[in-house]
Amino acid sequence: MVKALLATDNSPAQLLIRLALGMVIFPHGAQKVLGWFGGPGYGATVTAFSAMGFPLWAIILLMVSEFGGSLLLVLGLYTRVWALAIGTAIAICLKMNHLQNGFFMNWAGQQRGEGFEYHILVLGIALALVVRGGGMLSLDRVLARDRRRGGIML
Repeated sequence: MVKALLATDNSPAQLLIRLALGMVIFPHGAQKVLGWFGGPGYGATVTAFSAMGFPLWAIILLMVSEFGGSLLLVLGLYTRVWALAIGTAIAICLKMNHLQNGFFMNWAGQQRGEGFEYHILVLGIALALVVRGGGMLSLDRVLARDRRRGGIML
């Protein structure tokens, strides 16, 4: 199972989308966990998501996925796991908060909320990473190669 999780080719395209997803999601995680980029930080995030009915374990999983998962995506470590976690989080966000606002983002400030076009892009990138793995310059690739040689055991 670990072998399938780590398997990837040397694709530069996978590297580029992995970096893009990690860099786009990291600020969202840093907002929730550290209060960076004008975000609420850990305590206020837990309070807000609890008020929406989310259990503590799900809130913590969201913060780990967006903050830690985005950093591990940049490194290409367990790419499929973090891409799936981020894709799941963004799908829940789309369903709960954006689907009712239509497709387009609120660029001109003329609609009630933000649409879901951004979420579709994140889902597409996440799914591509789940299917093909981290690609070029990923730790997954290094670990998979070492496992084939009988080296590192995970």
